[in-house]
Amino acid sequence: MLLHSTTLSMLKSKQLLKQWVKECASFSPANFKLKRALIVSKLSRYEFEQMRHPDLSREQLEQKLRDRGTDVENMLYLHNLHKDFERRIVRSFRNVGCEVKLSSRLEFRSSLSKDVMSWADVIVPVGGDGTFLLSANRASPLFALSQQKTPIVGFNSDPQHSEGRLLLPKHYSENPEEAVNRIKCGDFKWVHRSRIRTTMLGNNGAIPESTDLFRHTAVKMEQVDTAPEELDWKMADKYKAKMKRILPYLALNEVFIGEQLSARVSHLQLVLNHQNVVNKTKCSGLCVSTGTGSTSWHTSINRITSSDVEDMLQSLPNSCAPHILQLRANVEEIAQRYNQGLLFPPDDPRLCYSIREQICVGVWPSPKTFKARDFVQTVFIKSHCMDASLVIDGSISYPFNDGAKVLLEIHPEDALLTIALD
Repeated sequence: MLLHSTTLSMLKSKQLLKQWVKECASFSPANFKLKRALIVSKLSRYEFEQMRHPDLSREQLEQKLRDRGTDVENMLYLHNLHKDFERRIVRSFRNVGCEVKLSSRLEFRSSLSKDVMSWADVIVPVGGDGTFLLSANRASPLFALSQQKTPIVGFNSDPQHSEGRLLLPKHYSENPEEAVNRIKCGDFKWVHRSRIRTTMLGNNGAIPESTDLFRHTAVKMEQVDTAPEELDWKMADKYKAKMKRILPYLALNEVFIGEQLSARVSHLQLVLNHQNVVNKTKCSGLCVSTGTGSTSWHTSINRITSSDVEDMLQSLPNSCAPHILQLRANVEEIAQRYNQGLLFPPDDPRLCYSIREQICVGVWPSPKTFKARDFVQTVFIKSHCMDASLVIDGSISYPFNDGAKVLLEIHPEDALLTIALD
């Protein structure tokens, strides 16, 4: 019965996603009007050091960095490389008659306001994947003044040192004018990337204070007014809570839950797909990923190496048999195929949870059949941690200690609208 219920839930999610994509199809590339672009600039390492030492002059700062052993010339080279590319992007949009506003990650809390986000026809992060994720966090229905989705397209400012999986192909880092002209002419495709909605469950509807991790310091995020709602009686009885409140930030890559001190064990309870089974685990943390995030932390947690394959094949009783020897000659290909199989599409309506380093001795996990990784429609988590955090896309952190409860799920209308070339 549970399997049948889960299958129906999956079919319903896919139908909702198709319906949402169909509605967005009317907003076709050919009908897209590019008049206003919001450029979001990355925070370079040099700017970060300036932020850390605001009282020092440029000469004093550079001397301080040299005294500690930093390669200042390389730091300045990378800083100037990004700034030159950023100016080129601004010029490219202005050359096609586009009004441009520039916002940096140093000032994003004030400059990426609801008014600015609603003003822009397109959001253009320039930097790496971190800058893209920052922009995606703000391209949320809870931050917009209207329900119209603002698309995002990102440029990699340093493709030699950054992979930039969320950004345009590296070809357009060398030819940004070509990319901007194609966008202006509607010569592109939409990609809808599923995002995770995070709903806190409790008895009073309060949201704990969030912390901005981008600056590597404890900077409090502004609170967005999302009214608490009462849970229906089934949910209230099942999860022992009265109220729910949706967090204002949607996760494009993943939601991570675990103890802040990495050496400490994270004690969590999970309920998958609203089933009547409480899965108990002790581990190094929980990572719940989207299809977009499957190329990132999800793969890093679950990937295997050719050495892993070789060790497994050698452990077989007949490891010297001809067919096993043939496999052992192709361990690199086997590992690559396995790792490629970890990826799933960015518009996939499912979540994939991964338990990091799950303790599998004695009574743990409970039940013993609890999988360390699986696809789900929803996942409910209750914390029994001491000093834990719930972190959205590695940038926004909420306390998540003993008794805290959260529901993670994907809604088609929360999908991020992005521009893809090639």
